[in-house]
Amino acid sequence: MKRAWIWLAAFFALAGTSTAQIGKTVSVSAGTPEDKALADIYAAADGPDKVALLDKFSTDFASNSDLMLLADQLYEQTYLAQKNYAKVYEYGEKALAIDPSNLAAAVAMVHAADEQHDAEHVFSAGEKVAAIVNAYKAAPPPGGTAETDWNRTRDENLGKSMADINYVEYAMIDAAYKAQTPAARAALLERYAASFPDSAYTQSVRERIPMEYQQANNTPKMMEAVQKILSKDPNNIAMLLLLADTWSTAGKELDKAEADAQKALDLLSKAVKPPSVADDQWKQQIALQQGLAYTSLGQIYVIRGANAKAVDVLQKAKPLLKSDTVNYARNLYRLGFTLAKMQKTAEARVVLTEAVSLDTPWKPLAQDTLNKIGGPAARTGKSTAKKGS
Repeated sequence: MKRAWIWLAAFFALAGTSTAQIGKTVSVSAGTPEDKALADIYAAADGPDKVALLDKFSTDFASNSDLMLLADQLYEQTYLAQKNYAKVYEYGEKALAIDPSNLAAAVAMVHAADEQHDAEHVFSAGEKVAAIVNAYKAAPPPGGTAETDWNRTRDENLGKSMADINYVEYAMIDAAYKAQTPAARAALLERYAASFPDSAYTQSVRERIPMEYQQANNTPKMMEAVQKILSKDPNNIAMLLLLADTWSTAGKELDKAEADAQKALDLLSKAVKPPSVADDQWKQQIALQQGLAYTSLGQIYVIRGANAKAVDVLQKAKPLLKSDTVNYARNLYRLGFTLAKMQKTAEARVVLTEAVSLDTPWKPLAQDTLNKIGGPAARTGKSTAKKGS
């Protein structure tokens, strides 16, 4: 009779997640010296006494790699409970050196890094998890195992490990979003997408990457990320809007920007709400995206000198952008500036005054234009405004 001492189950029951099923299983015969030693270790509280028992166990059975793997996993569990994160990483690496397919060891390292708020360790350990999972998915049937049996076993084990995998994915995304700069966030999100290309979260992550590069003012990287997405999904509304916004704001590629904005509007008119999205959330999302398309078109028309046409679409964008203060203020500034150009001073003042009332990056520009049309030129019906944004 054998008793299976599997640290995976012990650790993950403690951690409150599912039992990882990928990696080597270590069994110990009942009644043996190692069986008794392990019983004492499992019974001990996670503290110095347990570490002492593990030290003795590691010395007594140093020649048995299976038992050393089990010891390293138990060290990892114990040091994680003690929040001794350096030791968690040390023994996690030792366990992986013995069994590179040990999912539990890698997941425990992610737990440690997540608790420590250490993004680099979250990602380095998370990438180990991804490599283990991807290798397991691609592995051929073990010798003597029928392919149908192996497929069933593999799918069952992946299913049992899914909570751990999802946790790791979430920890990596969360760490990326907490990075201090847009460039750092983009770089980490790219690492995540490369590690988990088929995750349910990856599409939204990929769409976030170019937006982070936009905030970082790295247009080449932004365009590269956008084109990667559009090459696979030419009807991606978020990316079409991002291109239209980028080109229209820069005053370049206006024909392309207009086409992208119009294509986005056409797609939005046919968009179908996913069952998982609440009605109110869907309406707000559609409205915001329509508003972004209209404000890009407005900027294009301003640059071309088609001011009346610009005012029309900027007025359409105004109520649609209400849920996004920064984009709403930008649209107000563009509308007020255009009205000032058209010498519609009273209307321009109303719009620009509202833009000034909002604490956004557009406040100084709106105030500057408001000051100009409030001077002598405004009283004679002329505007001194020279340029748009």
